[in-house]
Amino acid sequence: MANRGPLRDRDVHAVEEMDRPGCDPARLNRTYAQFAVVNRAVAGWRGIYRTHIRPVLSATAVTTLLDIGCGGGDVPVLLAAWAARDRLKLEVTAIDPDRRAFDFARRRRHTPGVTFRQASTAELAELAEEGQRYDVVVSNHVLHHLGTAELPQFLAESALLSRGTVIHNDIRRSPAAYALFYAASWPFPGSFIREDGLTSIRRSYTTSELQAAAPPGWTVLARPPFRNLLTLSRNTRGD
Repeated sequence: MANRGPLRDRDVHAVEEMDRPGCDPARLNRTYAQFAVVNRAVAGWRGIYRTHIRPVLSATAVTTLLDIGCGGGDVPVLLAAWAARDRLKLEVTAIDPDRRAFDFARRRRHTPGVTFRQASTAELAELAEEGQRYDVVVSNHVLHHLGTAELPQFLAESALLSRGTVIHNDIRRSPAAYALFYAASWPFPGSFIREDGLTSIRRSYTTSELQAAAPPGWTVLARPPFRNLLTLSRNTRGD
């Protein structure tokens, strides 16, 4: 049955508290820290690593990966740790435009193979124009921040930066996702996890909306629990 309630349309005007320049820095840092728990629980990166990333890694040649909008840095650290455990060579560059996120990420315990950088959207475009390329480009919880007019440029730039695989992982909007997150997010006091998580769900795309907005060549896959995976794959062997 079609959703005819308040979540029928994307709430593109809603603003997450942690994105406000003057938000409480202590709550913001707790939010970045708690992202590690939330992403492990619901973002599904372990499965994405197994199905989309590990198959392109090598034990002898280094694979490069760019994480766009890395936030507090937990996802790139996980990807590097899983690759190291599998004895595969992976070098991760993780970027975020927000200085506060970058400062938090670089204070993390050093993880071999992971480099954090602060980079604005303009610098992302410059990297693409300069010919910088990575074997894999990923993002986590970035798409819902973008309007339908902004999405094509972001996808074009991430495609230009990739020699092979692009993976954008995000929330899939639904009343069930909203209700379950509301019920399950109470153990995260003192942060923006609950209120911003609910805002993120309201801003996120349904699978059909993302399919309609994505350019030709991109694939949208609905994954549990309440996730959209937007991917682009290229043949990097030249045959």
